[in-house]
Amino acid sequence: KTSTLGTRNGAVDSQVKSITRNKLFYGQHRCGKGCNARGIITARHRGGGHKCLYSKIDFRRNEKDIYGRIITIEYEPNRNAYICLIHYGDGEKRYILHPRGAIIGDTIVSGTEVAIKWEMPYL
Repeated sequence: KTSTLGTRNGAVDSQVKSITRNKLFYGQHRCGKGCNARGIITARHRGGGHKCLYSKIDFRRNEKDIYGRIITIEYEPNRNAYICLIHYGDGEKRYILHPRGAIIGDTIVSGTEVAIKWEMPYL
């Protein structure tokens, strides 16, 4: 049964898949939760929280002139954004931020001499 009205009659986007890959994730250290540099709690009622796993996002896109294919589109709740898993031609796998209008199976390439493909924004 659904626990709330918001989860009733929910539809899952057909583009979203969730497959975990351990090499593409890292844990975030919690150093600022009410503790000083010595680790002593100085602010009350600020500790705890659940451990967050972040995806390693390729912001630099330094795979130049190598074609890659979008394999999955996933939602990352810690960043509040969608990310894409890319399989490059040389066998490397990386996450990038999801470009608007990209779907599973599209081919992407990064480089200085590559033509820019632009689509109309959602109106």
